[in-house]
Amino acid sequence: MKSFVVGGAVRDELLGRPVHDHDWVVVGATPQQMIDQGFLPVGKDFPVFLHPQTKEEYALARTERKTAPGYHGFAFHADPGVTLEDDLARRDLTINAMARDENGVLVDPHGGQKDLEARVLRHVSPAFAEDPVRILRLARFAARYGDFSVAPETVELMKQMVAAGEVDALVAERVWQEVSRGLMEKHPSKMFEVLRQCGALARLLPEVDRLWGVPQPPQHHPEVDTGVHLMMVLDMSAKLDAPLPVRFACLGHDLGKGTTPEDVLPRHIKHEERSVDLVLEVCERWKVPVECRELAEVVAREHGNVHRSGELNAAAIMRLIERCDAIRRPARFSQMLLACECDARGRLGMEDDPYPQRPRLQKALDLALAVDTRTISAAATQKGLAGPAIGQAIYQARAKAIADGLG
Repeated sequence: MKSFVVGGAVRDELLGRPVHDHDWVVVGATPQQMIDQGFLPVGKDFPVFLHPQTKEEYALARTERKTAPGYHGFAFHADPGVTLEDDLARRDLTINAMARDENGVLVDPHGGQKDLEARVLRHVSPAFAEDPVRILRLARFAARYGDFSVAPETVELMKQMVAAGEVDALVAERVWQEVSRGLMEKHPSKMFEVLRQCGALARLLPEVDRLWGVPQPPQHHPEVDTGVHLMMVLDMSAKLDAPLPVRFACLGHDLGKGTTPEDVLPRHIKHEERSVDLVLEVCERWKVPVECRELAEVVAREHGNVHRSGELNAAAIMRLIERCDAIRRPARFSQMLLACECDARGRLGMEDDPYPQRPRLQKALDLALAVDTRTISAAATQKGLAGPAIGQAIYQARAKAIADGLG
């Protein structure tokens, strides 16, 4: 019975990155032997155990075979005769198919260390094609590391998987799980570039895939291409350390530009309305969490108005605040402003430009929130006002506070 550290811990240690968790593979043991040594069984599909002290995961060495389409269709086999090499051979990428024994000796049968040094993402074996989730995982690793390329033979294999319909078998929850994790990486644009390169983006997110090649006015978008702009916006959201709802809102803010009639290009009249409809369709398809969906809808609808808010008077700013439900949802309003800054700075040559709209509108909301609505309501009631009339009095007081405060 021998234990080996495998996968991400070995990979990240070789990359000089912090290692937070260790996964272990155990060779030459039975489930009962693990239990007898105090390990707690937790695996449903195959034998996985928690160490009695460290609580790290220990999995029995196993093999797997494809039994049905999609990523659920696998049969696993684990017994004392399965070797470490057998176990590593079933893994997705060479950089994830390395192990260290208890003496620290590296076991690398598929050249993972060499691929790490060359900054290449390469599949271990043709079995990669049996699990479509691996396309998403590979794309996520590309987003994590930024400067890794995908081996040409791996790109070709992924194209074959897409053509065979494997990507279409992915369930919404798993797609969202992987895409949301990729959005939170340091270079989210790389995930979408890899998915586009192999054809998976057209299957999973055609609303984004069709943005490449769609022109925008160069005076506002020196990068011109809408797809290029979107990738710059996503990377800006990572640079500004935005939370997931903001990054997803950035992903969906310009989807309507992909449906602009050709005869009006490069202008995109009312693309915000079309973007709202499309981002809501994506949310429905992927079962996107409510917080992400609601912010994406507001950003898609209002980002143009936020960009132009320097031209708005206090009353128009107050109407914008009300449309965004910012009095009740001030934190979401702040996130919307961050997404709009990502959009404004995600343009060629504008990456370091200031975005005064964000602090100005944040100040406007703070001024509106500081208004003593109870006193105004009581005074209006004494005058015999009720209902909408009281609401109007509060609106006017907030608009005046904004006007006085912004100057």
